[in-house]
Amino acid sequence: MKKVYESAADALDGLLTDGMLIAAGGFGLCGIPELLIDAIVESGVKDLTVASNNAGVDGFGLGKLLETRQIRKMMSSYVGENAEFMRQYLSGELELEFNPQGTLAERMRAGGAGIPGFYTKTGVGTVIAEGKEHKDFNGETYILEEGIFADISIVKAWKADETGNAVFRKTARNFNPPAAMCGKICIMEVEEIVPTGSLDPDCIHLPGVYVHRLVQGTHEKRIEQRTTRPRPAA
Repeated sequence: MKKVYESAADALDGLLTDGMLIAAGGFGLCGIPELLIDAIVESGVKDLTVASNNAGVDGFGLGKLLETRQIRKMMSSYVGENAEFMRQYLSGELELEFNPQGTLAERMRAGGAGIPGFYTKTGVGTVIAEGKEHKDFNGETYILEEGIFADISIVKAWKADETGNAVFRKTARNFNPPAAMCGKICIMEVEEIVPTGSLDPDCIHLPGVYVHRLVQGTHEKRIEQRTTRPRPAA
């Protein structure tokens, strides 16, 4: 099966529809599928629900899809760093389903493992638990969270072979593996595609069985918050 495509637009061809659920990897601007996001912006698809830890920043990453009003609902843990995200949420223009970070990651992982739901203590006694099933285990109360089964997932890896076996670099590993797992179709952009068999099997973070389409590209890797020390006096 051919998995390598020439461009992000080619890799998404025939997959995008209005109203679909997209799981997006990355955390802040670390490990985000920026090329695929740009291609989704260009496609004009709308009324999207996006499951992602946050929505990038203004003018970059998922922030671009917010600016073009292509996202109807976010399933996220964090609203900060993106003024347009906050503005749309507070004004009622954007639906938001808050998830604790660990719960969101586990909902994605559960979907990828075919698990429709799981019980967790996280969120018990808070607004997160409102409207959800409660159950006691060993004297402790848990709430039921549903697995996420996305129509597609978009993720970014450091290296992958031609079958999709992937390695993520350091903190870019964050939400990418569970996001990749929970999509019915996973599209992955990478910095480098290497020959099949050249990756150490023990170092593979995501098996290629989860990956359906691959595209290699050049990435900006913008720094979200640049923090430096003053230069020492001579």
